[in-house]
Amino acid sequence: MSSRINIARPQQPGFNPDPHGLSNSRPSTGYRAANPDDPVEKLKAYSQLVEDNIEIYSQPLKPHLPAIGRFLIVVTFLEDALRIVTQWVVDSKWLKTMLSGSSAVILKRYTEFAVAGLLSVVIIQGFGYGLIFDLNFFLRNLSVIGGLFMVFSDSMISRKSPFAGLPTISETDRKKYFLLAGRVLLIFLFLGFILQGEWSIARVFVSIIGLAACVMVAIGFKAKWSAAFLVVVLSIFNVFANNWWAVHSAHPQRDFLKYDFFQTLSIVGGLILLVNMGPGGLSVDEKKKTF
Repeated sequence: MSSRINIARPQQPGFNPDPHGLSNSRPSTGYRAANPDDPVEKLKAYSQLVEDNIEIYSQPLKPHLPAIGRFLIVVTFLEDALRIVTQWVVDSKWLKTMLSGSSAVILKRYTEFAVAGLLSVVIIQGFGYGLIFDLNFFLRNLSVIGGLFMVFSDSMISRKSPFAGLPTISETDRKKYFLLAGRVLLIFLFLGFILQGEWSIARVFVSIIGLAACVMVAIGFKAKWSAAFLVVVLSIFNVFANNWWAVHSAHPQRDFLKYDFFQTLSIVGGLILLVNMGPGGLSVDEKKKTF
């Protein structure tokens, strides 16, 4: 018998997409790529776009923001000093304190002493004028104090400790606490704006958005964007609500509007410094960088 030779074709192997075994065979961790149709993702992308545009278009102005902020913070003291000279009997002690303190803040010289002097003016004037129990006055002055804290924080950027080698609290640690206090105090002016005046649909809308921005500034979440938004809102509000130049010089309301106008400018200056420096270490924005 002759053996029969099997000439059948060999069995074709199944298709293998990774013949060399280079693919990652580990089980999935459950991570999903961002869904572009998710409303939350769209909001994040839009907010990032707004922040990028603000960063781009503010570049020419950014080197001048600290000087603008410091000048606006002390403008209420300069106006008060001018009013004392032109209308009242000159009190040399308070006049010298306001003029010297304001000049030192603008020139960034002896900032600690200047801030302490201007802070004493705010506190003593509140008690001296008997307006410390007026809610609007109280909230405004808290915001002015917050602006002075921002000035003090700004001065800590380039200052070095005179006691090298000694165990002291670092400038970075002190700065972040003053920045936190300044952020929280700055928003009280807007809270006063919410509590006073007549209500309308537009006022409710602005108040809700502004209150959300105030909370974001206080906790340090998207703080630069929120502070920039408050700068725009307060500047527009200040021009239309405190337009003292449109009131007759003999009208008693003129001085009150003028006082509120320059105080609001001081608080806008504090917010500008916040836009320039950022919220500091004690903030959500800073904590997000470590995770």
